[in-house]
Amino acid sequence: MSWEREPLFTKAKLFFEKAFNEDKEEPYFGLWCAMGLELLARSAISKVSPTLLAEPDRDHQNLLHALNLGSSKSQRKSIVTIHVISLCQTLITQFTDAEYKIASAIINRRNEELHSGGAAFEEYPTQQWISGFYKCCKILCEFQEESLNSLFGDAIQKEADIILAEVAEEVIGKTKSLVAAHKKVFENKDQKEQKKLREEVQKSGDLLAYKGFHRMECPACGCVGTITGEPYGKDNIEHGEGEIIVRQSILPTKFNCKACELKLSGYNVLSAAGIGNHYTKRTTYMPEEYYEMINPDDFDSIAQRFDELSLPSPYEEYDNE
Repeated sequence: MSWEREPLFTKAKLFFEKAFNEDKEEPYFGLWCAMGLELLARSAISKVSPTLLAEPDRDHQNLLHALNLGSSKSQRKSIVTIHVISLCQTLITQFTDAEYKIASAIINRRNEELHSGGAAFEEYPTQQWISGFYKCCKILCEFQEESLNSLFGDAIQKEADIILAEVAEEVIGKTKSLVAAHKKVFENKDQKEQKKLREEVQKSGDLLAYKGFHRMECPACGCVGTITGEPYGKDNIEHGEGEIIVRQSILPTKFNCKACELKLSGYNVLSAAGIGNHYTKRTTYMPEEYYEMINPDDFDSIAQRFDELSLPSPYEEYDNE
C-alpha cells in the first residue's frame, strides 16, 4: 500500500481513463469517476504529508508505515474517505462547503453501488453532478500543481473547461440579475425611507462587527451589509500588552444586507457580485481567557457556586498540597 502522492495521482488517472471509456449515461461511468475522485483527494492530502492518510492507532503503527518505518508484521490502514474529504476542506482554501457536499454525494453513491443492491448511479443522472465533479477535480489538481490536462488529457480537459465556463456564466448572470432586482426595489423607496434604512444598517453593522461579522458595501443599494465565511489556514497569534490577538483568514461565503434585503450565499456567488475578497478576523483575548486559566479573583465566587449546587469543589484536590 502506498500513500505517496505520485502513485495515488497516477492511479486516479487510470480510474478516470476507465470512466471515460464508458458511455456517460451508464452507471459505470459514475462509479469509476467516484473511485478516481477518492484517489485524487487522497493524492492532494498526501501532497501535504502522507502521514495524514494513516488511520490513528494506539501504537502508531500506521503512522510508522507512512514514514516507511513500519513493521512487516502489521498491516497498514488508511483513514476513511469522508475524513479525506473533510481534510480537503480544512487544508485547501478553494475546496469550500459546496465542493465538500458534491464530493461527499458522489462518494456516497459509490458506497451504495458497491455495498447494496441499489442502482445508485442510475438514480443519480450525470447531469446532476458532472459540473461539481469537474470543479472538485480542478481544485484538487491545482493544489497539487497539476492540471485537468495532466489528469484527463486534452479532449476531456476541453469538455471540462466548457462545462465550468457555462456554470460560471450562469452564476454570474443569476447574481447580476438578483443584485439589479434588489437595487431597483431600494431605489423605488422614497428618500426619507432610504435615509432611515442607511442609518439603521450603519448602526447594526457597527454592532455586528464586534461580533465577528465583516462589513461590506452592498453591491445593490450601497448600504452597509455584513459578510460571514469559513476560516482556513493556521491562526496567527500576536502577544500585546496584557492581551493576545488571534488573526484568522476567512473565505467569504454569505452576505446579508438588511436595507434592501439582498442575501447571497456561496463563494462563487459573492465573487460574481464583486464582494468575494478574503478577509482577516481579529479576536482579542485576555491571557487567562485564551489559555483557559482561572483568575485568582474569581476563586471564591466559583467555589461558592459549586457549594450552592452541592457539587464537589474543583479545587478540593489541591487543598492538601
